[in-house]
Amino acid sequence: MPAALRAPVEGRTWRELGYVLLSLPISVLLFTYAVTMVSLGAGLLVTFLGVPVLAAALAGCRGFGALERARARGLLGLGVAEPEPLRMKRQGFMAWIGAVLKSGASWRALLYAVLQLPWAVLSFAVTVTLWSVGWSLVTYPLWFWVLPLYAGQAGIQLYGDEHHQIYLDNPFEIAVTAGVGLLFTLATPWIVRALTTVDRVMVHGLLGPSRLATRVVELESDRGVVVDTAAADLRRIERDLHDGAQARLVALAMDLGLAKEKLREDPRAAAQMVDEAHGEVKTALQELRDLARGIHPAVLTDRGLDAALSAVASRCTVPVRVEVDLTERPAPAIEGIAYFTVSELLQNISKHARATSAAVEVWRTENRLMLQVVDNGVGGAEVSGGSGLAGLAERLDA
Repeated sequence: MPAALRAPVEGRTWRELGYVLLSLPISVLLFTYAVTMVSLGAGLLVTFLGVPVLAAALAGCRGFGALERARARGLLGLGVAEPEPLRMKRQGFMAWIGAVLKSGASWRALLYAVLQLPWAVLSFAVTVTLWSVGWSLVTYPLWFWVLPLYAGQAGIQLYGDEHHQIYLDNPFEIAVTAGVGLLFTLATPWIVRALTTVDRVMVHGLLGPSRLATRVVELESDRGVVVDTAAADLRRIERDLHDGAQARLVALAMDLGLAKEKLREDPRAAAQMVDEAHGEVKTALQELRDLARGIHPAVLTDRGLDAALSAVASRCTVPVRVEVDLTERPAPAIEGIAYFTVSELLQNISKHARATSAAVEVWRTENRLMLQVVDNGVGGAEVSGGSGLAGLAERLDA
């Protein structure tokens, strides 16, 4: 059925109706509590008792806010995160009072308690009127016989004075009445939905976390990711140095010491050992170059993203087509992020994709650097917890 015809019997419509009907008694209770407690606290501010009473009023409003978020989640399908918690520098009752009074979420909950009542009265009046009128008129053909039998009149009175009355009593008038009721019944769910949209805005804006608090949490999370990433990179560099180049240099020093001892006794053996040590030096230098490239490649600094990505693509096990369409170089930090992202994705392609070709495309859209890496492999990569792509996504997000 079309949405317009399906709306009066949808579960969502009845849940929104239940939300509006519950809002009136709940808002009366919440408004009464908030106004009474705040007035009492304000009146007692001349004494010390006013401060804890006002804090208790705000704490109670925060508790009601939690119930309202749960009600909105259950009946309106609105998921609102918890507001920022109280920030207490120390433990104790006085610290709790100060944290409650300084919390913006507490005052927003109080504002919600005050504003909810007039809006709930309006929503309740409009909703109950439209629902009762709509369903009463649309079902009029089923119950109009009650009026002449028990009320002593021919039907619903449309107009009447001392000399003349008009009743909706013939089949045509009854059908028109039912049609008007059907229009009311079809329109009411959308009007109620518009009313509950205002409730959604109020709950989200006043009972959820503030934009500033959300941004602070996001920045704290990003900072943690950046710190963890930097620590992991340092551990990787230390491990690579310890297990790679450092171990080779230690072995090289030992070989050169043995060659020095054999130089007088067996010059030919000493020369062979020096030749092997020369090969170890080359290998160690290559490992150091690879390590330096993993930290920050010189080609990226000197020639930019196009040359650096081409160098990465040349080391991939599958043919990679690189297209970089940039009129100017991005910031160095952005270049580094793009380089290491492509490097890791191409490593994934080499190890897991079983692909025969891949492509790297880089371009700019307004103030964003767009990056796309594709291949013709088996697919199946998922950004789930613990995977390499999840870690890469966290680093990019940070």
